[in-house]
Amino acid sequence: MIKNITNLGDAALYCDFGEDVNIEKNLEVIKYFNEIKNLNIDGVLNITPSYNKLIISLNQSLISLEKLKEIILKIKINETNNLSKKLVKIPICINDEFSLDLDRLVSKLKLDKEDIIKTFLSKKYFCYMTGFIAGMPFLGDISDNLRLKRLSTPRVKVPKGSIGITEQFCNIYSFESPGGWNIIGRTPLKIFDKQNQFKPTLVNPGDDVEFYEVDLKEYNNLNE
Repeated sequence: MIKNITNLGDAALYCDFGEDVNIEKNLEVIKYFNEIKNLNIDGVLNITPSYNKLIISLNQSLISLEKLKEIILKIKINETNNLSKKLVKIPICINDEFSLDLDRLVSKLKLDKEDIIKTFLSKKYFCYMTGFIAGMPFLGDISDNLRLKRLSTPRVKVPKGSIGITEQFCNIYSFESPGGWNIIGRTPLKIFDKQNQFKPTLVNPGDDVEFYEVDLKEYNNLNE
């Protein structure tokens, strides 16, 4: 549950759920996110969930910080709160052209490529949040033996669709962007579609993700 609610400047509330980063804690954040969104509170401009925090932006001419805080504290969260979630299956091509850091992973983790790929593909990943760039999902939790720090020098450009891992998380670059994650492969799927007004993001907080490997020919066919 929420540990503390503080003002973030004069136009937002900062809801702190604690320091733990795990699925159970994140599900609490997502449930509050859904409940506040469903309340359709006049004056709430944006609701931004993260691993264990929730930021609610507002227009103080329509609702005060104190009134919004009162509403949030009255919300009751339990096991019956519905979560809109789905299983998303995402193809990944681990061709040399796309697996930019696979050799680095082999060297740092002391595993061979086949073991790294097999271990990575064997997991079902949970979407904790989306952000940094539009629609980018942050997925957990990576197997312990694949956990590695970011690159010491981030890349200026990481290609769209790149799938990276760092520490306990995996992400998918929805657009070309700077980044320092260890890139293991690339997906041909469109992770964020700004033309889709109602469902622009392929993966949303609370969803589960499974990766399956495709070869270069399949990748190109799916990319058409």
